[in-house]
Amino acid sequence: MDVLAEGLRVSGARGALGVVLKAGGTWGLWLDPSAGATLHIVSRGTMWLHVAGGKPLEVREGDAVLLSPGTAHGIAGGRDTTMSPCDRKATDQALADGSPLHLGSAPARTEVLVLHYEQDPEVRTPVLASLRRLTHVTSRKNAQLGKIVELLVTELAQPQIGTTAAVNSIVDLLLIQFVRAWLARHPEQASGSWLGAMRDPVVRDALECVHARPEHPWTTASLAAATAVSRTTLSRHFRSALGQTPGAYVTRWRMDLASVRLRDTDEPVESISGAVGYASPHAFSRAFRRARGMPPGEYRSRLRA
Repeated sequence: MDVLAEGLRVSGARGALGVVLKAGGTWGLWLDPSAGATLHIVSRGTMWLHVAGGKPLEVREGDAVLLSPGTAHGIAGGRDTTMSPCDRKATDQALADGSPLHLGSAPARTEVLVLHYEQDPEVRTPVLASLRRLTHVTSRKNAQLGKIVELLVTELAQPQIGTTAAVNSIVDLLLIQFVRAWLARHPEQASGSWLGAMRDPVVRDALECVHARPEHPWTTASLAAATAVSRTTLSRHFRSALGQTPGAYVTRWRMDLASVRLRDTDEPVESISGAVGYASPHAFSRAFRRARGMPPGEYRSRLRA
């Protein structure tokens, strides 16, 4: 069981191309904070990234920067450029018809691909929210990233049948590269986050068990036995890596699975309760009400309304 792949799948952590920026002369733009993560890829030229409370960061051709959800930031052609607020009308038009968003003056010397990653709001497992601030990756130090970016740029430059599907798949692949880069570069920030837990072999093994068999009646004791450690050791590692007990994580993951199935399928509540590890619909309903504030049936009705 690939825990990262399963976490991204259930959390709905998928990306999409936001807009292509073409800029020249003197230019600068403050971007509205996004509910999801934002990825900037410089396909030509150079840009400067400005993050509130941080120093300007130069991002060169072939480089990319991933910012965690809700990070206020701006991009500009220079380190000390005065930035303007985002032109919402022009941005919406570019998003609607796929046309480039032009900044500054001609000729354009810098091109930036802006991508967005969203997470399903009904899923509480914080996959994307685990990312802290920003991660800057250069193609000079990451050959795989360079090849993926080159493929994306080529696909956008020569649209053909299936381009939309191809771009979406490439954008998802970019996220995997950045998760790997984040884990490798920020070990000091890994503790207490879902992504950081992947670095702890004890927790990772336990998560593989839970994700592979959510219907199993897992307890701290049975998870400890499955991962060949003591209950005390397992609990200590979970608290260090995730800030919660093994039982709390199991419950949260089951509620995430149940929430998605209640919304997206017509399965009876009885079937869903068994699939996520509850012996009876009554026990499931009681647990679901505690987690989501309402019984499963009402939850389904409200989402569909």
